[in-house]
Amino acid sequence: MTSPSEQYAAFRQRQEFPVFAEFASLYDFPLDDFQVRAAHELEQGRGVLVAAPTGSGKTIVGEFAIHLALTQGRKCFYTAPIKALSNQKFHDLVERYGPDKVGLLTGDNSVNSEAPIVVMTTEVLRNMLYAGSRTLMGLSHVVMDEVHYLADRSRGAVWEEVIIHLPDSVALVALSATVSNAEEFGEWLNTVRDEVTTIVEERRPVPLFQHVMVGRHLHDLFADSDVDAKAGFVREGAPVNPQLMRVARDDWASSRTRDRRTPRDKRQGNQGRPGQKNVGNGRRVWIPSRVEVIERLDRDGLLPAITFIFSRVGCDAAVQQCLDANLRLTSPEERDEIFAYVEGKVRHLPADDLQVLGYHEFLDGLTRGVAAHHAGMLPTFKECVEELFQRGLCKVVFATETLALGINMPARTVVIEKLTKWNGETHADITPGEYTQLTGRAGRRGLDVEGHGVVLWQPGTNPKELAGLASTRTYPLRSSFRPSYNMAVNLVNQVGRERARELLEASFAQFQADKAVVGLARQHRKAEDALEGYKEAATCHLGDFMEYAALRRRISDVEKSAARDRRSDRRDEVVAALGKLRPGDVIRVPNGKFAGYAVIIDPGMSPEGPRPYVVTLDRQARRLALIDFQVPVAPLAKLRIPKGFSGRNPQQRRDLASALREKTVFGFPDEHREHPGPRARGGQQRGGALDEADALRRQLKQHPCHGCDDREDHARWAERWFKLQRDSDTLQRRIESRTNTIARQFDRVCDVLSSLGYLAEQDGTTVVTDEGRHLMRIHTEMDLVAAECLRAGLWDELDASELAAVLSILVFEGRRADDSAAPRLPGGIVKDVVGEMVHLWAKLDVVEKEHRLDFLREPDLGFAWATWRWAEGDELDDVLRDTGLAAGDFVRWTKQLLDLTDQVAAATGDGAMRTVAREAGARMRRGVVAFSTLGEDD
Repeated sequence: MTSPSEQYAAFRQRQEFPVFAEFASLYDFPLDDFQVRAAHELEQGRGVLVAAPTGSGKTIVGEFAIHLALTQGRKCFYTAPIKALSNQKFHDLVERYGPDKVGLLTGDNSVNSEAPIVVMTTEVLRNMLYAGSRTLMGLSHVVMDEVHYLADRSRGAVWEEVIIHLPDSVALVALSATVSNAEEFGEWLNTVRDEVTTIVEERRPVPLFQHVMVGRHLHDLFADSDVDAKAGFVREGAPVNPQLMRVARDDWASSRTRDRRTPRDKRQGNQGRPGQKNVGNGRRVWIPSRVEVIERLDRDGLLPAITFIFSRVGCDAAVQQCLDANLRLTSPEERDEIFAYVEGKVRHLPADDLQVLGYHEFLDGLTRGVAAHHAGMLPTFKECVEELFQRGLCKVVFATETLALGINMPARTVVIEKLTKWNGETHADITPGEYTQLTGRAGRRGLDVEGHGVVLWQPGTNPKELAGLASTRTYPLRSSFRPSYNMAVNLVNQVGRERARELLEASFAQFQADKAVVGLARQHRKAEDALEGYKEAATCHLGDFMEYAALRRRISDVEKSAARDRRSDRRDEVVAALGKLRPGDVIRVPNGKFAGYAVIIDPGMSPEGPRPYVVTLDRQARRLALIDFQVPVAPLAKLRIPKGFSGRNPQQRRDLASALREKTVFGFPDEHREHPGPRARGGQQRGGALDEADALRRQLKQHPCHGCDDREDHARWAERWFKLQRDSDTLQRRIESRTNTIARQFDRVCDVLSSLGYLAEQDGTTVVTDEGRHLMRIHTEMDLVAAECLRAGLWDELDASELAAVLSILVFEGRRADDSAAPRLPGGIVKDVVGEMVHLWAKLDVVEKEHRLDFLREPDLGFAWATWRWAEGDELDDVLRDTGLAAGDFVRWTKQLLDLTDQVAAATGDGAMRTVAREAGARMRRGVVAFSTLGEDD
C-alpha cells in the first residue's frame, strides 16, 4: 500500500513525464534513480552520458530512447562496438517490438534496414554519415552502447567520428562502464553536442563479495571490520583480511626455507601429489584442480559461474578436464533441453564440418553444463553457449577476457585463475579496470541477492595488491583518436579541408590534450610572474644590470663553446690516429686501466667508433675504448702477430707479451713528443673564439654596473632569472607541441594524400580527385595500400579466388609475431602480385616516414593460402588442418575479408574488377562462414 505522498509523486511524474511513466509500467520492478534521471533528461530533449557499473542496467536507458523515438514517430539507431553485441541486441528488440519494427546492419548482415529501430555496428553508422545515407532521415536518437570502447587503439576513432558528425538534431545516448573521468568525457560531449547531461552511478545494484580461494577454503578478501565490504560495496583503501596476510607471510617464509634447504636440482618439483604446494611451517596448501573449484562452488550454491582463463588453449583444456572427471551439473530434463536447442542451432551446418569442429565433444560438455567461450570457437557455438548460460542451463563457462566486453552473460560467481595475462608482448598484471570489468559479471539482477568474485591463490600472491585491484576506481578513459587516410578524403569531400580541421580539433583526443595544456599554461604563468620578481631583485642603481649579466653569460658561453670545440677536435684527431693503426703496431696507451705498452691485434673500426683489440705487457687481451685515448697515438714499432693468434689462448698471450717486452725494454726516443694541438691546426678558429671573449670582457669592464658594490648579489638574482627563463621557454615549447596536435596530424595526412594525387588544389581550395573518390569507399586499416593497388591495376588479371587471396594480406594479422615459418602462397600470378603489393607498401612506408606518420603496417601473408583454398571450394577440414587456424579465427578473418571485398567492389566502379570482387565474396560466403551469425570479437 503506497502512502499519499508517494501517490502524489507518482501522479506528478505521470503529468510531467508521460512517456516515461508509460515505459516504466512495462517493467515489473521499480527502476533505479539513475535510470529515472536519465530518462527524464531524454524526455526533456537532452542527450545523456550514463556511466555505471557492469550489470547495473544501463541498457534500460537505451531502451527508453527507443521507446521515446517510436512514441514520436521517429527513428532510433542502437550501435555497439562488436557484431556479437549487435546481433544479441537485435534478437532482444525483435522479441519486444516484433520483426517489422527492428532492423540489423553489421556489414555482413542487412535485415529490414529502413525499420524505425535499427541495430548496427558503429562502423556502419560512420559510413552512413559519410555517404549521407537516406536511412538517416527521421533519426531522432542514437544509442552508443559500451561507449568507453573509444579507448580501443584499433577501432576507437570511429566512435569519435560518429559523435562529432551526428546532426545536432539527433539526441545522443552514451552508455559507459564506470570510468574515473566520466565528468571530463561528459564535458567534451557537452562541448561538441550541446545539452548532454552526465549521470554517474558508482553503486552496483547487486552487492559483490570478494574472496580468495586458498586450497579448498574460501577466504574473504577484506576484513570483517569493514562495514562497506561486509555489505558488498568496497571503498578504496578497505582493510585486508588479516588471515590472508598470515597466509601470504607463511607462503613467503616457506619459499625462503625451501630455497635454503632444498637441493638445487629438486627445487622445481613438488614433494607430494600433483597439485600440492608446500606453504609455511610444514603446512600444505592445495592448489585445487579446476574440477575441484567447480565442485566447491556447486556445493556452496555459487553456480552459475564464469571462470576467466587468459588462454584459449586453457579454456578448452578446462572443459576437457571436466569431461575426464565425469563432472555433471545438469538434470536429465536440462540435458534434453540443451540437446534439442543445440541441435536446432546447428542443423544448417554440414555434418562433415561439424565433425571437424569437434561438435560432439562440444555438445557433450554443454549437456553436462560446462562450456568454453573464446574467439577461436565457431561463432554459432559461442551463440549457443551465451543463450544457454542466460537460460541457466549452462552452469560453468571457461572464458577469455573478451567475454567481459558487454555481452549479456551475468553469473552468480566469477572466478579469476591468475592476475596476469599475455598482452601480445609479455605477461602483464591485469589493471584495476580489467579486474572490475571481469568481476562485474558477478551478480544477476533480479536473480541473485549477491554476487561473488573469487581469485585463486597462487604462490607469491600479495593480498594488499589484490585488494587494491578490487577497490580502485581510478581508471580513466583515454582517447585513441587519429585521422586516417579514408577519414581525411571523406571529410575534405564533405566539408572542405579548413572545416575538417576545425571538426578534428573538436575531438576528445584534442580536448584531453588541451586540458593537459591548461596545467602547463598555469606553470608558465607562474614562471613569468617569478621572472618579473627576479628581474626587479637584480635592479642596479648604476645601470641596466640584466644587460651586464647577459654579457657575463655570453663570455661564459663563448668559452664553453671554445672548450667543446677543442675537445671535439682532439677527439677527431684521436679517431683519425686510431684509424691508421694496423695489426702488429706497438703503441703506448696514454691513460685508463690498461695504460702502457700494447700491441694491436685488431684495430676494431666500426660505425660507432674505433675499439682496438690489444695484448698488453701484463699478458691481458682487451678491447679498448675511446675513453682510453685522451690524446692521439702513433705506432712506435712493429711486431709480427702469429698466424691464427687467439687472445683466449694463455700461452699465445704470454709469448706475444714476452716479444712486446723485449721490443719496449729500452723505450722509444720520440714517444713523448708533443702532438700538434687544435691551435696549431686551427689557430684561426681558436683565435676567433678567444678574440670574441676578450672583446666581451672589455665591454664588461666598461659597463656602469661593473663597479657596483652589490654586483655579485645582483648577479645571483640575474642567474636565477636566466635559469627560470630557460625553463619557461621549455614549457612554452611543450604547450605549442600539444596545441592543435590532431589538426597538425591531419595536415600531414593531407600532405601524403596530395603527394600521391588523392587530393589536389583547385582555385585555392583542396578537393578530392577521382582517385580519392575510390579511397573514400575503402575503410580498412590498410586503406591507402588498397587504393594504390587499385590505381596501379595490380589486381586486374586475377580471378575471384586469387583476388580473395591477395586481399587477405591487407586484413589478416597473425597472433604470433615470432612465427618464423615462411607463409605458403598459391602459385603463379598470386605470388607475383603479392610481391608487388609488399613492394608498394614499402614505398608508401617511406612516404609516411617523410611526413612523420606511421599508419600502415606491413602486409601479413599468413591467411592467403587458407583464403585461396576456401574460395576454390576445399573442405573446411582440409583448410583448417593445413593452416593450423582455429575455426573461430578462420570465420572471423573471412568475415573481415568479405567486408574489404565488398569495399573494393564499391570503390572500383562499373567494370570487370567489380564483377570479380563480387564473385570472390560469393565464393567465400559458404558453409560455416555463411551460417555464422556472430562476427568479430577477439
